[in-house]
Amino acid sequence: MQGDARGCELAYRMVAERDNEKCSFDRESRLLIVAKAKVWASEGWRVVITDQDGKAYAPPEFDQLSAA
Repeated sequence: MQGDARGCELAYRMVAERDNEKCSFDRESRLLIVAKAKVWASEGWRVVITDQDGKAYAPPEFDQLSAA
């Protein structure tokens, strides 16, 4: 079963891709995932954050997500 210790799915997923590499991270905290995504994007990775509703956010929309 996927999820955290309480059995709930994590709220945010970040996927970063560059060249032939792909990394993904799941976090409950919107602020932590946005901070991590901004760092990876600044290092040349193509980054997308997906929320629990399946909506995807690209780097120009990260501030919108962190203000939610």
